[in-house]
Amino acid sequence: MSEMKHILQQITALSDVPDNAVLKRLIDELRVNDKEPALANANIQSLIDILRQHPEYADGLSSFVLKIIIQYRQIALYTDTGIMSDQGFFNSLRRLVGHRFLPILPQEDSVVELVGYLFDKKSDERWLANIEKDKWDTLIELLKVEEKHLDLVATVKNSILNAIIILSYRISGIGLHPDLMDSYPQMLNYSASFVAQNQEAVLFVNEYRKAHELDTLTDITPEQAVDPAPLLVMIEQCEDIVATVRKRIYKTGISIRLTNMMLRLDQSLQRMRILTELVTDDDHKRDRAVIDLIQTLITTANRRYSIGYLIDNNTKLLSRKVTENASRVGEHYISTDKSGYRKMFKKASIGGFIIAFMATIKILAYQLALAPIGRAFVNSMIYGLGFVFIHVIRGTVATKQPAMTAAAIASTISESSGKKSHQLTKLSELVVDILRTQFVAIMGNVMLAIPVALIISFAWLQYTGTPMIDSEKAGHLLHDLDPFHSLALPHAAIAGVYLFLSGLIAGYYDNLAVYNNIGARIQRHKLLMYILPKSWLQRLGGFIEANLGAIMGNFLFGVFLGSTATIGFILGLPIDIRHIAFASANLAHGLFNISADEISWSVILVSMLGVALIGIVNLLVSFSLALFVALRSKEVRFFEWSRLTKLVFGHIISHPSDFFWPRDKPMKYARIDSQGHMIFDDTSAQKNGKHLPSNYVVRRLSDVRILPESKQGNAQYPQTNTDIYYDNQPEGDHTQAHAPSHQTVDLDDGLMDEELNSMPYTNDIQYNQTDKTPNNHDYDANSDISKEPHHVDPDSKAAGDAKTPLPKPKKPPKLPN
Repeated sequence: MSEMKHILQQITALSDVPDNAVLKRLIDELRVNDKEPALANANIQSLIDILRQHPEYADGLSSFVLKIIIQYRQIALYTDTGIMSDQGFFNSLRRLVGHRFLPILPQEDSVVELVGYLFDKKSDERWLANIEKDKWDTLIELLKVEEKHLDLVATVKNSILNAIIILSYRISGIGLHPDLMDSYPQMLNYSASFVAQNQEAVLFVNEYRKAHELDTLTDITPEQAVDPAPLLVMIEQCEDIVATVRKRIYKTGISIRLTNMMLRLDQSLQRMRILTELVTDDDHKRDRAVIDLIQTLITTANRRYSIGYLIDNNTKLLSRKVTENASRVGEHYISTDKSGYRKMFKKASIGGFIIAFMATIKILAYQLALAPIGRAFVNSMIYGLGFVFIHVIRGTVATKQPAMTAAAIASTISESSGKKSHQLTKLSELVVDILRTQFVAIMGNVMLAIPVALIISFAWLQYTGTPMIDSEKAGHLLHDLDPFHSLALPHAAIAGVYLFLSGLIAGYYDNLAVYNNIGARIQRHKLLMYILPKSWLQRLGGFIEANLGAIMGNFLFGVFLGSTATIGFILGLPIDIRHIAFASANLAHGLFNISADEISWSVILVSMLGVALIGIVNLLVSFSLALFVALRSKEVRFFEWSRLTKLVFGHIISHPSDFFWPRDKPMKYARIDSQGHMIFDDTSAQKNGKHLPSNYVVRRLSDVRILPESKQGNAQYPQTNTDIYYDNQPEGDHTQAHAPSHQTVDLDDGLMDEELNSMPYTNDIQYNQTDKTPNNHDYDANSDISKEPHHVDPDSKAAGDAKTPLPKPKKPPKLPN
């Protein structure tokens, strides 16, 4: 503590001429190993104790930090740091790879570079995350600024308010983007919400600047605080509209570009909310906003040149795309009650019956003299067309993990489904239901594949008089199932990866079908219109659009299975696949056709054990990958995985039967029915349960007019770089006699041209310069706006000019290399 106290004394003494190196010494003193959370909290507590004993140190530290910060460019910190970039993945990758060979010049006037200098250890992000929330709150509360340093606060607040305006315009641009409106045409009805939030942002910033006298860099405490509620209401409306678009993705599809836009819109709205809370008088919200910004800044500073972080971030984007659009019909692999359990067994039995014939055809195809590529093609067609046929006749293949499973998992831990502990408990129960459903699917496949394969071998022997395969081939089939003397389990893991990939492919093609309107386009195909009756064509279009994902997922899964062995042969690698359904059919063929001299109980038991282990590996690999993608899309952290694992294993110990037999009282999930179908909503529900209203906006830019040409040359109103003025100017100003009175416009009743022309507005709204005051509004409970003209002396300097340029910060000190 003595060293820390000495550093704080030095910081207080140097508060007028701050030195970055001294602040770095304080951070080095606080830094601990990321595996020592107790010590990290103890160090922060020591700092808190010193600041409590010596309030002058708290003021010295806060003014020291503020003076350092205002020497750097801040606005990019608030508007860009921690928000997804719209730069493409490959452009970003090329830039970072080039940095490895020829370093990128640092932006020496950026706060991010300063933070990168102060927090230069990769472990900084982790040990800071270990600090308890209440200690952060206490520390921020102690760092109060005395009145003599309020000019520093005013400078920082000016940057924050400018950042709010910049973010507001960006949100408007993204919210009104053509791609977003194409995905949700009704967005036009709600588009004014994105415009209105921009108006509220401008009004809030103007009022705040005036009330706190920020233009004179005094930052007084006004008698009546500026109410941020109207702006926060508009931000909430925009967030609800984004949620509505997300819920319609299953109908409209989504692209990577649109996924990126939605994520940036989410992050920008959240950042705008944080910045608004940062300048309000709510101490608790302000302190939390400071902490959020600090953590975001440190994370960005540590990862700004990381290729791994770039890849990690973009794979999260892909994960979100996969989970946000699930198969609407496709294949469903979750049952929560006995009825769904029985249906799954019936579907799996159909699949097992067909798989027995597929395995037989594949064995017979080995008697053909084919080149390796021909062998791969034949095997791929057997697998692929067979799987598609199973889907068409409403059967199923065990251990398949389509995109529906990932989407169901993601829905369980959605942002609106409650606290994280409750979400993980629900998720653990969903894992139990998925594993039980996979178990019954495996049983359905195996219990039909084995006897049907035996019947086929017996019928072949009776009909032809010779075994279907010789004893050597039968022994080879059984050897491939041996988990101890063959690569059966690694090959099963490869099949598990393919099962997972087939789910991603199914999700991709389902998304492609709805995003590109495949069904409607098929119905308009000229050749098909000429060949097929209209009713048939409609049914064909509807079937393909609904099942394209499942068909392509099954077919390409078959191609993967059929070509892997050939690729391994060409490359000289011992790779192949093992799937439990085909392994069980091969077990039956091998045991029936092997010679009596070679068969024994040990061979039978080892082969059966191999089939069981192949099924377990198939299931664990494919399900683990699907779970990983789903949780990754929701940014679940590593330590929460361990909690989930403990919950699942705890269920195994307490209720092992739930993994094999349906529960007496099935679990209920918010967005999954008993058959594993996702439940989609077309509208976004609010907290009170009501749907999104049609007039979902507080107001629009109805109080903005163009300055008449007759007034534009008047000396009383000097020419400026904007020609937009507000209706509530002081008396004697340039108000038109025919100016429209204020009205709240219903956005969904189709605005007439008269109304639109009477309320012109442009995109370059700037602060009011005529009377040097922002517009004041009083909001009632119904969000109606009452406007009263107010008188302000045009020559008054108290309010300041909202366009007065801020003092240019000094060039920041050069950081050591």
